[in-house]
Amino acid sequence: MYLTHLSLTNFRAFARLDLDVPRQPVLLVGDNAQGKTSLLEAVYFMATYSSFLASSDRQLIHFGAIEDPQAVARLVATFMRAGSSRRLEIRLIQESNGANQPTRFRKELLLDGVKRPWNDVIGLFNAVIFLPQMSRILEGGPEDRRRYLNLTLSQAVPGYAQALSDYNQALQQRNALLKQLGERGGDPDQLLYWDNILADRGAALIHDRITALQELERHAARVHQRLTASREVLRLHYQPAYDPLPAVEMQYALPLSTSIDRSSFSRAQIQQGFLQRLNGLRSDEIMRGVTTCGPHRDELRFISNGIDLGEYGSRGQIRTTLLSLKLAEVAWLKERTGQWPVLLLDEVMAELDMQRRSDLLAALLEGEQALMTTTDIKLFTPDFIQNTRLWQVSSGVITPLG
Repeated sequence: MYLTHLSLTNFRAFARLDLDVPRQPVLLVGDNAQGKTSLLEAVYFMATYSSFLASSDRQLIHFGAIEDPQAVARLVATFMRAGSSRRLEIRLIQESNGANQPTRFRKELLLDGVKRPWNDVIGLFNAVIFLPQMSRILEGGPEDRRRYLNLTLSQAVPGYAQALSDYNQALQQRNALLKQLGERGGDPDQLLYWDNILADRGAALIHDRITALQELERHAARVHQRLTASREVLRLHYQPAYDPLPAVEMQYALPLSTSIDRSSFSRAQIQQGFLQRLNGLRSDEIMRGVTTCGPHRDELRFISNGIDLGEYGSRGQIRTTLLSLKLAEVAWLKERTGQWPVLLLDEVMAELDMQRRSDLLAALLEGEQALMTTTDIKLFTPDFIQNTRLWQVSSGVITPLG
């Protein structure tokens, strides 16, 4: 799978961009704050309908257009998948809501010219992005790791995005009802409807996360072993808030180095157990006014030789683990979908030593398409540059070199 054409209007640094994208690797060269990262962000947005950098989609609208109450940003990508050409368009629409009223904001998605719900389209175009800021996947809070999981799994696991959307809507409704019951009283059995939805959708998320993380760990451990010359063993330690494994009384928590296999649990078993857990927590959750157990509170830790890297990892270990994770993500998406994802790399060479640069460049040649940014072209070997298309980026304008 690979991009053939990309068009941007009023997106981030680009007031207008229209370019054909070659199948070979593309290296975007330029100073900082010129639009290189914005281009990668646009491609990733086409894959996930979400930005890893912006806290709000409004921030994606070009600064020159955001003051317009009727501003529209458009992203259009034409790409090849399994021998067929497809066209994906996303519109970010800011609308006036009347005099002295705040503007409204909405998104539209069109596939081959027809409006479609996002959950029906996600996974058709796949991309993996590697940003220096992504170290927060390891070093940040649990919400950063859950977001990473959701964006990754939504691209390759059928039904995951819809289950996640349904779960979050049910969670919001259940929390509102819990708060109402705690403040005003009422029949607790009113929760049964939302409990059943939460358990059904939550079981799907937990089951998919168990399976996907085992597969990702297999790829990541192999890559990490190569990058560390077999000195480190990497594990992805999944800690579901509702754990289908039965707790044993008087048993201390298992150490992080212990491998836990939950793959034998079916979705139905997880659903039944989760529903029972919700019922057992009902009185406490009514008092708190919030749902305290479920996939929205899951955790993921990265363990190397028994050490939690998020807590004790060195700068070098964090960089290497993130590279291992991203290369594993590429292999996993290829394994799951049968298509190579577009690989997006933002200033990663400056963060790596010579050996890891060599490993990364070799991995780039395995896929179908990669877009990279750099402020220093000397970080790339002459042989690699010879087989790469160079684009100069300056103030939101892209100029092919050579």
